[in-house]
Amino acid sequence: MHRIKCLPHMTKLHKLIAIFSVLLALAGCSSSNGNGDAGSQKLVVAATAVPHAEILKQVKPILAKEGIDLEIKVFADYVQPNTQVLEKSVDANYFQTKPYLDAFNRERGTNLTIVTGVHIEPFGAYSRKLKSIDQLPDGASVTLPNDPSNNSRALLLLAKHGLITLKDPTNEMSTLKDITANPKNLKFRELEAAMLPRTLDEVDLALINTNYALAAGLNPTKDALLIEDKDSPYVNYLVARPDNKDDPRIQKLAKALTSPEIKAFIEQKYQGAVLPAF
Repeated sequence: MHRIKCLPHMTKLHKLIAIFSVLLALAGCSSSNGNGDAGSQKLVVAATAVPHAEILKQVKPILAKEGIDLEIKVFADYVQPNTQVLEKSVDANYFQTKPYLDAFNRERGTNLTIVTGVHIEPFGAYSRKLKSIDQLPDGASVTLPNDPSNNSRALLLLAKHGLITLKDPTNEMSTLKDITANPKNLKFRELEAAMLPRTLDEVDLALINTNYALAAGLNPTKDALLIEDKDSPYVNYLVARPDNKDDPRIQKLAKALTSPEIKAFIEQKYQGAVLPAF
C-alpha cells in the first residue's frame, strides 16, 4: 500500500520539474541573439563624460532600434577606460586619440585597436589671469598634461605660436627635453589631464584637453587664448580589442556614431568646440 500511495506524488513532482525546465529553456531563448549567447545584445562602452558620453547618449536610441541595449560607463581618467576593455569588463571605449592609444599600447605591451574615428576636440590654452596670449609674462607658470601624447600636443601648440622652439616641431611625441628655446623662461608643471582646470586660479596658463575644458564650464571657441585649428590630426576614436572589433554590435555602434544624425548633433551642440571627423 505504501508504494501505491507514493507513485501519484512522484509523478506530480516529475511533471513540475519538467514544466520548470521548459520555462527555463524558454527564458534562455528569449535572451539570446540567435547565436546561443544569452544577453549578447547588451553593449557596454567606457567613455569620459564630455563630450563622449553625451554623444553616446544620442546614439543609444539609434542602437535600440537595432535591438542593442547600450550601457555607458563614465570615467574621469584616461587609463581605466583602456584597462576595462583589456579586462573585458566593457566591450569598447570612446575617449582617446591615436597618439595616446599608440603610447598606451607601446608602454603596456597591449594591442587595443581603432574601430572608427568620430570627432576632433581642438586642444586649447586657457588663463584666468590673462586676456590675451600677448600678456604672458616672462617666467610664467604653465601646466600641461603628463601623459605622453597630450604632453606633446601641448608643446606643439606652444611651439606653433612661437612661445617655445622644439627640436622637431612635427614630432607627435615631443617632450620637455626636446625644447631648444624658451624665450619667455616658461616654468612648466606636468599634471594628470583631469586636474588641469583646477589649476587655472594658480597658474598663468593651463593647456587643457577640450573634454575637461567643457566639463569645467569653459567654452573653447571663446575662452581659449590658443587653440588648434580644424586640421588637427588628433581624432577621437572608438576603440576595441582585436577579438571583438568586428562584433556586429560594435560595428553598428561605429555606424551610428558616424551617422548624419550624430554629425548634426555635434555641430549644433558644441558650436565648433567639437568637430565631426567624418
